[in-house]
Amino acid sequence: MSSARRLPPVRSLAVAGALGASALLLTACTNADTTRSSVAEAAQTESPSPTATDTQSASPTGSPTASMNEDQTERKDLVSKAKVTWDKAADTAVKEVPEGKLVDLELKRTDADATASPSGSPTGSASPSMPNPAPSEGAPEWEAKVAQSDGTLHRIDIDAVSGKVFRTMVDPDQDPDDKTQITEWLDKAKQTPEQAVKAATEKAKGTVTHVELGDNDDQQVVWDVDVVDKKNWDKTSVVVDAANGKVLSQKVDKD
Repeated sequence: MSSARRLPPVRSLAVAGALGASALLLTACTNADTTRSSVAEAAQTESPSPTATDTQSASPTGSPTASMNEDQTERKDLVSKAKVTWDKAADTAVKEVPEGKLVDLELKRTDADATASPSGSPTGSASPSMPNPAPSEGAPEWEAKVAQSDGTLHRIDIDAVSGKVFRTMVDPDQDPDDKTQITEWLDKAKQTPEQAVKAATEKAKGTVTHVELGDNDDQQVVWDVDVVDKKNWDKTSVVVDAANGKVLSQKVDKD
């Protein structure tokens, strides 16, 4: 707007120079010089305008980052930092529970309470064991749940960078009905986590970040498998029938 306001005086001087030329040659020359000087000043005044254009043209530089939403950015950061794959984490977790079976495994960030003293944790059998130092808060970890034959769940936390177990504990919130539910699911699940992941990754290529045993609305026992595509950081959730290994559904989560 400021440049536009400067333009009228330049035009007025040009018109005055043209009118003065018919009355007096000397005046015309003087006005012509003044006009040329004003035009030159106007050109200098207008010359910074391309700078604004250049400033605007630089804005697309940040567009690749802007094209990723918050969840995609979070997945990229978490998956890129994790060095331990899901299957290695699963093997490590199962070894912590004699005759145990994996029912849940998720890549997540380490909570602040991971470094808390066991003295502040639930007492009795649910009191956690911390065989190795916990990673720093926010670092990637695999949180696993492994079930005993009677349905008792053990939580095992594994450093997703070093592969070391840093916390184990019995789930303190289980009741008898919960344990019964777990044993029923395991009895009906004929497909191992490895088989379920194989079926899921044949449909969706990428990095596995979550495997969980449960049931769906039709009361079918299923494996839910989350796969992150490292090309665009979208997550695909694949539901696999735990009885026969058939893929029942898949959904891409771009949010």
